[in-house]
Amino acid sequence: MNFSITEHIPQDFNDHARVWIFQSSRLFSMQEAFEIDTILKDLCANWKSHGQSVKGYANLFFGQFIVVMADETEATVGGCSTDSLFRIIKQIEALCKVNLFDRQMLAFLVKDKVQLLPLAQFGYAITNNHIDTSTLYFNNTVGTKKELLHNWLIPVNESWLSARFSQA
Repeated sequence: MNFSITEHIPQDFNDHARVWIFQSSRLFSMQEAFEIDTILKDLCANWKSHGQSVKGYANLFFGQFIVVMADETEATVGGCSTDSLFRIIKQIEALCKVNLFDRQMLAFLVKDKVQLLPLAQFGYAITNNHIDTSTLYFNNTVGTKKELLHNWLIPVNESWLSARFSQA
């Protein structure tokens, strides 16, 4: 599987465009992916902040990650517009019966597949050589387009998890 996302990210968005990543607790089915695509297109077409249209982008990546981006060069995304985004994500969560807000579930690229691991089992995975410092990690804490492009899929030793290796 090709894990490059560069060609799917709008080039006309500012490097500082805000990014939200919602990781699913499982891979979406093809039918769910089509439904999600429709919901995300509707979000971007109708997303407003203080009456102004938000220049938005949303896409499902690798069948498991919803990435939403807002270019705030013309309209800042305020609290109400952020709330509307989260309501839509909650709608997808209910529709597909998945968890999209579990920050304790980590995602890694192992043998060209997305593998989920609870944070509580990270030490076990290290000790048993399921994960090492070069294992690729989906860093869902990225907050801008530039960070998404350069720091989303990174080796564990370049992430906040690197400190946990010395503890294992």
